[in-house]
Amino acid sequence: MKSLPPPLADTQLRFALIDSPPILGLAKLIRIRTTELKELIVQAHASPDLAHTCMQMFHVLTALDQRDFALDMQAKALTQRVLYRMAGPDQPTIRLLALMAPGDMLDNTGFEFVIDNSDIQLDLLYLLPGQALPQTLPEHDLLIVAIGESDKNAPQLAYLDARLVDWPRPVLNPPHLIRHCARDTVYELLNDIPGLLVPATRRLSREQARQAALPFTIRPVDTQGGNGLVKVDSRAELETFFDLYSNMDYHVADFVDYRSNDGRYRKSRIALIDGQPYLCHLAVSEHWMVHYRSAGMALDADKRAEEASAMASFDADFAQRHQPVLQAIASRLGLDYVVLDCSETRDGRLLLFEADSRGWIHATDPVDLFPYKPAVMQKAFDAFRTMLLKRLQRP
Repeated sequence: MKSLPPPLADTQLRFALIDSPPILGLAKLIRIRTTELKELIVQAHASPDLAHTCMQMFHVLTALDQRDFALDMQAKALTQRVLYRMAGPDQPTIRLLALMAPGDMLDNTGFEFVIDNSDIQLDLLYLLPGQALPQTLPEHDLLIVAIGESDKNAPQLAYLDARLVDWPRPVLNPPHLIRHCARDTVYELLNDIPGLLVPATRRLSREQARQAALPFTIRPVDTQGGNGLVKVDSRAELETFFDLYSNMDYHVADFVDYRSNDGRYRKSRIALIDGQPYLCHLAVSEHWMVHYRSAGMALDADKRAEEASAMASFDADFAQRHQPVLQAIASRLGLDYVVLDCSETRDGRLLLFEADSRGWIHATDPVDLFPYKPAVMQKAFDAFRTMLLKRLQRP
């Protein structure tokens, strides 16, 4: 691990009005046709600004599901410049500076989706391993740490722990609280809350995992989005897993059968924004590993009807029933913005799978299939904006 640079003295810190060509981010690119993406690629390559071209291509290629190529473009961009402005309002009401690590939404929070089509200006400042923050930073009203918890991002978070002390602007999601999102830390921090079930989760070596009681789920440390996650019912299955993922640490969690009475699995994604819960999706699946896309929500009108009903009744039903638990989770995590993936057990407890500041919430689903979502998601986005104004002590 590279040694970290010492924090700059406050006298060396300067804020300035920095003009930066806007980048069209994933929140906007997802909504446009493939032919328009191709036109955007041509336009990007016509720019004389190499850093801008490469960073724009990072977002375009991400929209096209070309992750490796996209990250290569981002790496090229970051050798030229570390500050980028997302396309947004010409006359912003709020200027938000997000600190990022190299990588995509598996590494950072996608705040561009939360502030899309708002009056918030979003600047992304990438903190490279072993490097300090620039001495001149863009003028901003608030700073938010978008870097997610991981071994990979640990050096940047450690550096920011010291660097952000007494920062002259309000700081949201400070780095020491982002560490609360480690899977084993979430269990240790929250497992004794009445009415909450957090599957016992440990960080284990290969030999330690071999001693764990079956069945359990296992995944390599620092994996997200279900990558590398499997349910292990036998020692033979465990050894097959080790053949694929060797020489690393693993997160091992007790398996909880959370099937509803109809035999289906349900997972809710809830954003805690300034401590208040907002339902951002409900996925209904036939498989225990529930992801919204693989659950086939777009293909099943009954599933969408159930999600619409859950969203319409959330404040008066789910949020009320689990209000003490959600309040306790928000208090212990301490984060201004964090996303919970959770369900309910048959005996009525809240079942928590994950709490992560990187959780993706968005309003990019097709409106013809999901007409109930825009208003629900706008409520969460408005809450985020209200939180920023509250931190600024503006009405």
